[in-house]
Amino acid sequence: MTVRVRFAPSPTGMFHVGGARSALQNWIYAKQHSGAFVLRIEDTDAARNRPEWTEGILNALDWIGIARGTYEGPYFQSANAGEHRAAAEKLYAAGRAYYCDCTREDVQARTGSQYQGYDGFCRDRGLTAGPGRALRFRTPDEGLTVVVDLIRGEPTWENKLLEDFVIARGDGSPVFLLANVVDDMTQGITHVIRAEEHLPNTPKQQLLWDALGVKPPIWAHVPVVVNEKRQKLSKRRDKVALEAYRDEGYLADTMRNYLMLLGWAPSGNREIVPWSVIEEEFRLEEVNPSPAFFDEKKLRAFNGEYIRALDAAAFSAACQPWLTGTETIPPPPWRPEDFDPAAFAAVAPLAQTRIAVLSEIVPNVDFLFVPSPEIDEASWSKAMKDGAADLLDAAAAAFGALPSWDAESLKGALEAVGAARDLKLGKAQAPVRVAVTGRSVGLPLFESLVVLGKERTLARIEAARARLI
Repeated sequence: MTVRVRFAPSPTGMFHVGGARSALQNWIYAKQHSGAFVLRIEDTDAARNRPEWTEGILNALDWIGIARGTYEGPYFQSANAGEHRAAAEKLYAAGRAYYCDCTREDVQARTGSQYQGYDGFCRDRGLTAGPGRALRFRTPDEGLTVVVDLIRGEPTWENKLLEDFVIARGDGSPVFLLANVVDDMTQGITHVIRAEEHLPNTPKQQLLWDALGVKPPIWAHVPVVVNEKRQKLSKRRDKVALEAYRDEGYLADTMRNYLMLLGWAPSGNREIVPWSVIEEEFRLEEVNPSPAFFDEKKLRAFNGEYIRALDAAAFSAACQPWLTGTETIPPPPWRPEDFDPAAFAAVAPLAQTRIAVLSEIVPNVDFLFVPSPEIDEASWSKAMKDGAADLLDAAAAAFGALPSWDAESLKGALEAVGAARDLKLGKAQAPVRVAVTGRSVGLPLFESLVVLGKERTLARIEAARARLI
C-alpha cells in the first residue's frame, strides 16, 4: 500500500498552531513511508471563506518547511461538489439514507429534552427530496463500530447509540461528514492523521466509508492542544495564529521543533534537536493521547536558544524584516537612510545573546539610528532622581576629556564619577543609560557608547541634563 495522507484546513481565519502541528505530523509520516502528502482546502463554507486566508495557509506551510511544489495540491473541496451529491444519492438509493423534515423544535417537542439527539421519527415515512428536507444516514440498529487508531488503540461505539445524522442539508448540499469522506475516497487517502476533536465524528464517517463500499482509512487522532489552564486553545482567548508567532520573530526551526514536542518526545531526554532527528525518530504510535500543553514561555526559551546558535551572517539576515519592515511587520522607528549597517554589525553580537524573539532587536538598537532616543517615562522617573543632574554633568566632563573612546576607558571614567559620589557602577550608569538610549535596560552600555560615538553621546547627555532643569 502506498501511504497517502492529507491535511485539510478551512480558509476561515489565521493558521492555528494546532493545525500546523497536524500538518507536520502528516508531512513526516508521508516522508517516512515514501508516501504522498495531499493539501486539500475545505472551502465549502462560502460565507466565511476568503482568498487571503487560503494564501495565508500556503504561506504558513511554506514557512514551516512544507513548501509549495513538494506536495499534491492544493485541491479545493468545492471542486468535488458533484461527487459529494452523487454519494448522497447513492446512499439514498441503497436505502442507507432517508429524507427528514423535522426541525430542532419538532424533535425537542417529541423528546421533551433539548439535549437528546434525533429520535428517528422520519425513518419509515418514505419522504422524498424536497425543500427543507435533510438527508439523514440510517445508522445500524445493532453491532459495534470499531475504529483502528494508531494512537488510541481501538475506540468502540455501540451503533444503537449513534443517532441518524444529517449528510445533506435541505438544499441538497452535503455536510462536512459526507464531503470529507468522499474527498478522502476520491484522493485515495490511506491514513487520516488529525486532531482529537474529530474523534467523535469518526464512527459516523467510518460507517459512511462502509456504506459506500470502500475500506476505511487507518486513523490517528493526535492530542488536543491546551493552554496553561488546560483549556483547549481558542482563537477567541489564546494566541494561536502561527503568523503571529512568525511576525513576532520566532524562527521556523524553533516552531517546527516545538510543535513536534506537543505529545511526543525524541530519544535521550532531549527536546531541542535537529529536524533530521525528528524526521528519523518520530513515530505516531508513540504519541501520547493526553492533552498537550502549549507553553509559550517554553517556546520563547527555545527560540532564544535557536537565535544564539545562529552564526553572525544568519542572525543578521534573520533580523532584516524587523530592520526594514514588511507587509506584516511594521517598519522600525528610524528612517531607512539613517540605518547604518556597520553600526548594526558592531552591536549585533551583543543583541544576539540577549533577545528571545527577533522583534526585540528593534528596541535594543533603535537608539543608534534615531536623531534622539524616545524616552521611556518609567525608566526616566526611576533613574533621574536627586543627584542625577550633577552626575550627568560629571559624566559628560569625564567622557569629553578621554583621549581614547573605547569601552574600558568609558567604564573607568564613569566608575570614578560614581566613586566620588559613593555610587557603585550600576547606580552611576543608570542616568547615563536612560539619557543615551531612553531606557533602563538594553545592550552593554559602554560598548553601545563606542558605536554611538563621542559627539552623539555627549549631545544626548546634555539634552537629558537640560530636561532636568
